[in-house]
Amino acid sequence: MAAEAVADGGLGLEHAVALLGTAVIAAPLFRRLGLGSVLGYLAAGLVIGPFGIGIFRDPEAILHVAELGVVMFLFIIGLEMRPAKLWALRKEIFGLGAAQVVACIGLLSSVGIAAGLPWAAAVIGASGFVLSSTAVIMKMMDDAGETSSEEGQRNVSILLFEDLMIVPLLAAVAVIAGLTLGVQENAPPLWQSIALGVGAVAIVFLAGRFVINPFFGILARSGAREVMTAAALLVVLGAALLMDLGGLSMAMGAFLAGVLLSDSTFRHQLEADVEPFRGILLALFFISVGMSLNVTVVLNDWQLIAAGVASFMVVKALGIYGVARLFGADQRESIRRAALFAQGGEFAFVLYAAALATGVMDARISAVMTAIVIISMALTPIVVLLLTRFTPAPKVSLDGVEEAHDLNGRVLFVGFGRFAQVVSQTLLARGVDISLIETDVEMIRVAGNFGFKVYYGDGTRLDVLRASGAATAEAILICVDKPETTDHIVTLIKSEFPHAKIFARSFDRGHSMRLVKAGVDYQIRELFESSLTFSAAVLRDLGFSDLDIADTIEDVRERDAERFEMQLAGGIEAGRGLWRNNTTTPEPTPFTRPRQEGRALNEEAAEVLEDREEAS
Repeated sequence: MAAEAVADGGLGLEHAVALLGTAVIAAPLFRRLGLGSVLGYLAAGLVIGPFGIGIFRDPEAILHVAELGVVMFLFIIGLEMRPAKLWALRKEIFGLGAAQVVACIGLLSSVGIAAGLPWAAAVIGASGFVLSSTAVIMKMMDDAGETSSEEGQRNVSILLFEDLMIVPLLAAVAVIAGLTLGVQENAPPLWQSIALGVGAVAIVFLAGRFVINPFFGILARSGAREVMTAAALLVVLGAALLMDLGGLSMAMGAFLAGVLLSDSTFRHQLEADVEPFRGILLALFFISVGMSLNVTVVLNDWQLIAAGVASFMVVKALGIYGVARLFGADQRESIRRAALFAQGGEFAFVLYAAALATGVMDARISAVMTAIVIISMALTPIVVLLLTRFTPAPKVSLDGVEEAHDLNGRVLFVGFGRFAQVVSQTLLARGVDISLIETDVEMIRVAGNFGFKVYYGDGTRLDVLRASGAATAEAILICVDKPETTDHIVTLIKSEFPHAKIFARSFDRGHSMRLVKAGVDYQIRELFESSLTFSAAVLRDLGFSDLDIADTIEDVRERDAERFEMQLAGGIEAGRGLWRNNTTTPEPTPFTRPRQEGRALNEEAAEVLEDREEAS
């Protein structure tokens, strides 16, 4: 239907060129000016829209197609949100998110009623403005590299709850219409709407849990690369369609599909396939929002709209700040969250359209509220920019600590905890020039007491990596504690410093699989080799000979490597038969089963021992 609407609006090749041309010009220009790409896209849409030079006559048709950019963006965010992480954020989603939404609806409804709006229109107008723009906030956090931070995860939790709220708010429109205008004959009962929503969620959950992984496995074996891309788009759009049919948010359906596939062996493939479509469609979304600003309404009611933008943004920001402080956020995080969320969002358009269709809002109020939302979305990047410029983040006390700058070591260490300290000894023993960066100031000071020169630097930031010499380093060693941080640094290095060899410390087996698929040159589970050495000491104390111990350790290492290769191809459950357990299932011992390589275990173990003796 969206395609037909676009066609009716006369979309031709010249229109596609206009869209791409304005995007290519506006985004770099506004980023160069420090205003961000979001504001650039909004301005570009205003210029080429019906109230600018008039290249496009029907921005609504473009907007329907462009909403798929938000859908794909949420899918990619879902791929990063494993179920365990999502469960860990349940308090933020249903506690912090609910408190912010309820408080802001109450405050903004009071503003609307005080301005003379009918109570029904005031409540719906406030409810639409409370649903902040997922696209704007996620894009800005993504550009700033804040999505994976603890603060960023809390913001994502609030956005998820707001996405969920579109369902009860649409139901509230029908209820309010019934109270004020009488029950509509064709309106479906509330239980039916709830059942459709629950059914849509259940179908997406079951498909993601039991169908999609085997489905992608079959496609992968076919070797058709283009089919994998088509299947990735099918998963995203199919989940969005199911949620839309169930009366839920399309973006929420894509997010749920991403979460269910976050542990899939095809996760990185899905992300790579969807990413190009996500980027261009998200830009198209912002351009179409800029086109949708009705300049005639703004000019006719500019005083009312200006007052509405100012009062709604200020009051919502105050409500957000209060809730954030109530939930234990510090002042800086509370102020920044208030600046990010103090705007309406794309779901307001859906809510106001429903209110207009049911008679809860008249055409003038709906147009004015829509203009207020669009202008607030355009102002958000400017507000955040001013906030960042005039209230810089509090700096960590760096007394006696130097920040990374102009480093040029042959090897760059990102993180210098216990793991990296041991690794550094072999390199220093051979005279290799190393550069060390770390974010833990206390760790830097302690290392300094032992003669190490460690610089303060956050390896998740591209500018810090450049200052630390990543552009010239032959090898970059990622030795940080958190797997998510390691993944982010690997992505940055692969994108910006492809010449550098990447050696990464892995947290566990699943993390190792992600690192291999991300293209690191070497990864090792942080406890693997130490566990083998520990077990060797136990066997020695139990009376086993050095030959038997070496043979056994080598067999465990080979089994582990073989199982890991099988897991890379078939998922975390693959290769279970290679994992010994303490059940009574009979199994040939490694000393009696034939070797695949055609050599006896004892002969290989003897060679290992001989090599060690020569080395010593």
